[in-house]
Formats: sequence, structure tokens, C-alpha cells
Amino acid sequence: MFLEPYHHETAKSGWIEVICGSMFSGKTEELIRRINRAVIAKQKISIFKPTLDRRYDEVKVVSHNKNSLVSIPVENSKEILEKVGDSVVVGIDEAQFFDEDLPEVITILANRGIRVILSGLDMDFEGKPFGMMPQLMCIAEFVTKVHAICVCCNGVAQHSFRLNFSEEQVLLGEKDEYEPRCRACFNEGMKEKEFVKMKKIEVLG
Repeated sequence: MFLEPYHHETAKSGWIEVICGSMFSGKTEELIRRINRAVIAKQKISIFKPTLDRRYDEVKVVSHNKNSLVSIPVENSKEILEKVGDSVVVGIDEAQFFDEDLPEVITILANRGIRVILSGLDMDFEGKPFGMMPQLMCIAEFVTKVHAICVCCNGVAQHSFRLNFSEEQVLLGEKDEYEPRCRACFNEGMKEKEFVKMKKIEVLG
């Protein structure tokens, strides 16, 4: 069982928490829950998200369940250092979209005594490690992997299966673009997509 860390003003050092998983697994929901607990404890908080994520709101961090918190959109991870102020708890959503400076930035924050909570996709639409997520998970004190339910078999889903044939790694979308799948159903779907691609090539050829 995951024991949620408790941060207080007299802590000698901060720490890093990573919440990861597929789409529709509740990553942002869990980030919001932890931040809300810090708010109840009257701790000073800041929340950041990448500016490219405008699916639900340009400013707010919003979960699929429509729960939300006001955040600060930033173009790059170093902006976080400039805008964190005197916060003792920092939340970062959609961490997979940030640049390669993010591991260094959150390490600086944790070394200042700040509790840093990040959420993000650990794998992309091909099932490969996404962005800086592997590095973030390695340097974190706490890693929580959450899961969705496979839409095909109702099993435990850890993959985000892309429903269209785009090969762009970053493609923002919701249920019309992605669905959660378990390993077996994800692999089956990828085989089917590859078969369709090959047929199209044959027809065009």
C-alpha cells in the first residue's frame, strides 16, 4: 500500500512523488487529491502545466472527472523555478510533455525543502517510455502507478491505445482519439493497425 508522505514547514528536505499510468487511469485526479490535502493543511502550493495542454482549460488542471485546480501554464520547465515563489508544495501535471531540464528543476526544488508532486503518462501510444518520465521516476522518493480498465476485456489497463493512424508522438486527445487497454488487447490492436497499413500500401502500390 502506498503511504502518502506528509510535509511540514520544519522538514529538513523535500522529496519527489511521481504519479504515472495510462490515459483514463486517474493520474490528474490523484494529483488534485494530494494538492487539495495540502490546501486543507494550509500549506502554500503552486501547480504548473505545459502551455500546450489546452484540452479542457487554458489555465486549470482538469481531470477526466472534471475536477480542477487553477494552475500556472509554462512554456518550459525552468519557468517553474521563476514562478514557484514561497510554495512548500508544487504540483506538475502532464510531466511527459516537459523538456529535458525537468529532472534538474524538480531536484533543485526538492533540495530546497519543497514537496514536488508530478503526474504524467509513463508510456506513449506505441508503448514506449514517454519523455522525461523514466528519469523522473528514477529520482523520485515515491512512485505510484495507477491503472485504467481495458475497454476490450475489462482487465487492468496500462496502455493508451491510439484509435487513429497518426504517428506523431504528441497528439492531444480524449476518448475519440484514445482508449485504455491491457497488454494483450493493446498488442492485438497494434497488430490490426499494422495489417491495415500493409493493405493500404498494397492497394496504393
